[in-house]
Amino acid sequence: MKHPLPDRPQHICVLRLSALGDVCNLVPTVRALQRQWPKARITWIVGKGEHSLLAGLSGVEFVVYDKATGLAGMRALWRQLSDTRFDVLLHMQQALRASVLSLGLKADLRIGYDKARAKDAQHWFTQRQLAPHSRAHVLESYLDFARLLGVEDLSLAWDLPVPEAAVEEARGITGESPYLLISPCANPRLRNFRNWSAEGYAAVIEHAWRQRGLKTVLTGGGSTQERELGERIQALCPDEVVTDVIGETSLKGLLALIQGARAVIAPDSGPVHMANALGAPVVGLYATTNPDRAGPYCWRAFVVNRYPDAVRSYLHKDPETLPWGQRVRHPDAMSLIRAEDVIDRLEALLTHPESPIETESPDEA
Repeated sequence: MKHPLPDRPQHICVLRLSALGDVCNLVPTVRALQRQWPKARITWIVGKGEHSLLAGLSGVEFVVYDKATGLAGMRALWRQLSDTRFDVLLHMQQALRASVLSLGLKADLRIGYDKARAKDAQHWFTQRQLAPHSRAHVLESYLDFARLLGVEDLSLAWDLPVPEAAVEEARGITGESPYLLISPCANPRLRNFRNWSAEGYAAVIEHAWRQRGLKTVLTGGGSTQERELGERIQALCPDEVVTDVIGETSLKGLLALIQGARAVIAPDSGPVHMANALGAPVVGLYATTNPDRAGPYCWRAFVVNRYPDAVRSYLHKDPETLPWGQRVRHPDAMSLIRAEDVIDRLEALLTHPESPIETESPDEA
């Protein structure tokens, strides 16, 4: 017998700790829940860095968990919420750490992914599972939680807060001049292989300057890999065309920079989804991951998609036969992207009359 769904939940818990792109893709589900039940409390248990990005999101109470604190941090969070009982817990993180964290939370109903989408045996930690949804984009997978609860209006909305201090931070970097923003690196994890070449970025930067009069701002985290790539890109570009602030901005400052850019270019990483959430024009560079699953949702028509080529070249398979979401973990996959591919998509983006953000339900698109 299935556990019953709440008709009118009074207190909803959203459990999604990471990552930056994923939490951006989740916000439309939170907005849909708020429209359906405007008086319901929503508590979002979130990671430390992700909270820095989302802080101030209207109508949401955040409880922050820093994964660096391990089990001790979990115990502290359980004590913090010891007197709280949720009507429903939306377990939106397919990771064992999040499932263990969920054990110390009190909830009448725990909802998680269906068995096909669950990882690390997440379905063992939940009482109701989503209906199967094969080949779903990540954003649509989050909306499936709202669908299961009977939410009717699934139109997309974000309204991410960008405080005035962040706008001033961005203005101090860019002044009043129009600019292209490039975030050249994905998260520097083992066997990630999502980064494009310095030479490719430099060719795009020179085109944007000579043909469009756009200078370029480079952004990213403070890792050695990211800083070194930024230095290589800048060394290949004309003097004074590039402003390199990799590792030097706050997350809110990065949001403001993205919001003010004429266009954003980045590989599969947080900034493409941050741009998507802000309605900022974005060119995503994809070869190791499938943009139909993880591309910038509203701007997928402008993605440079070499994933099918990478699958054929390095996995020697037909992309249609692969498990949904399988990555191509090969160091040469991103080299399939050519500078002229990116320039072509950038030009199409710059001449596009308006944001293609959808207003209808994704089911109806």
